[in-house]
Amino acid sequence: MIPRIALLGFSIECNRFAPPAERADFTGRCWLEGEAIVTDARSPAPRALAEMPGFVADMDAAGPWQPVPILLAMAEPNGPVRAPLFAEMMAIWRTGLEAAKGQVDGVYCVMHGAGLSEDDLDPEGTIQAMVREILGDIPFVCSYDLHANVSERMVGTVDAFVGYRTNPHLDMRERGEESAQLLRRLLAGERFVRAFRRLPIVAPTVSMLTAQGPYAEVIDLGQDLAAKDARIANVSVMGGFAYGDTPFNGMAVIVTATDAAAAEATADTLAQAAWDRRARFVAHLTSLDEAVRRAKESPVPLAFADVADNPGGGGRGNTVWILKAFHEAGVDNALIGMLLDAPLAVEAHGLGVGARFTARFNRDMAADDPFSKHYAVEATVRAVSDGNVTGRRGIYRGTAMTLGRTVCLQIGGLSVVVTEGRAQCADPVFFEHLGLDIGASRAVVVKSRGHFRGGFDEFFKHEQIVEVDCPGLTSPILTRFDWQHLPRPVLPIDAEASWP
Repeated sequence: MIPRIALLGFSIECNRFAPPAERADFTGRCWLEGEAIVTDARSPAPRALAEMPGFVADMDAAGPWQPVPILLAMAEPNGPVRAPLFAEMMAIWRTGLEAAKGQVDGVYCVMHGAGLSEDDLDPEGTIQAMVREILGDIPFVCSYDLHANVSERMVGTVDAFVGYRTNPHLDMRERGEESAQLLRRLLAGERFVRAFRRLPIVAPTVSMLTAQGPYAEVIDLGQDLAAKDARIANVSVMGGFAYGDTPFNGMAVIVTATDAAAAEATADTLAQAAWDRRARFVAHLTSLDEAVRRAKESPVPLAFADVADNPGGGGRGNTVWILKAFHEAGVDNALIGMLLDAPLAVEAHGLGVGARFTARFNRDMAADDPFSKHYAVEATVRAVSDGNVTGRRGIYRGTAMTLGRTVCLQIGGLSVVVTEGRAQCADPVFFEHLGLDIGASRAVVVKSRGHFRGGFDEFFKHEQIVEVDCPGLTSPILTRFDWQHLPRPVLPIDAEASWP
């Protein structure tokens, strides 16, 4: 029998403190309905991130199957999704699922896990509950970003829970492939159980790297335990996303297994390992003054991460704290990217290469905006592009990206990339397609929290990366936010938190 598999997805990381996500945020990034999902997944440069292409490729390689695609909606991280827009998505998924009722053998969903809508704290749980409501007890697998804020519904409605293992996220395709393999095991008659533990640890984003550090150690332990026990089908250690500000925030362990006792024991071991490392989940940032000094005096090239204005976490990508400080201090031979400023990008694009003018950053932002400060400075247009690129390395590798009209402005010794559309600067191609030489630069500033590490690792070692403490919507200093829904007390925001 040829298996028929429903395909759908909802992938957006939502920062409660950021402006709401609109339809254009999805259609400009990845809104695929029906057969377009499979066509995109099989293309050489998909618009979708790599989970769905990985799933489809693994199913294709395993033998004949029939995809039943519905809607895959992805956007760059943003604020909560507008309620009418999420209702529209739900209607499309419901219509597709009802048409597939009795006609499909399994379901695969690409989720993020840190989504929000204006009227739903747990949209992934809502989608998954609808899948179960309509399709009943059929094999159901979901994959999630490791920044997921995991609800009981998310764990309870799936047969297999598959989370990323790498941060920067370099294993998305592999997790899609793994999801296909687990789904085929379910189709063959295996049955899985899940064990779930959530801890009162809301880790700053910069403390959740997987190459080194406490989070890496827990993830590695989970994979070691799974490798030694055939009953364990998957171990997912989810770091969570603080800025979602949900009742489900907190580091979580989810174990999928064929045996309940094995799942529970493994979950206990990993939760205890995370708790034992709780004091290490803190942010260690460098002041802006110190960053300026190091940019001018370092004997080796450095990468400066503007972690508080990370578009990959809902930041606007338009703050000028580092730009202004570096320019006024006379930092030379430096690249800065990418600043989202559509009016400025359009103006400079129209002026053309060689034009000299006064660049007015954030001219359309309110004068009292706490982060998006105005800044006017003389600039020369060095390069322009249409912003259509294919990622070269890291999280965007092989992915078609649309940045809109894009320019490089020369401002003193700084080459500043300004875009019409918003994306985090996680791939060298965002500089390189404008003719900029990263390897020849003494300082490179990226508006990214950590994914740039997977793209720029050919230029900068871990020791050459400086995480700068500036204001912004994604500051890792979590005491700066007015939390409304976060379960309290939690570490490291509160001095004391307990866990059984």
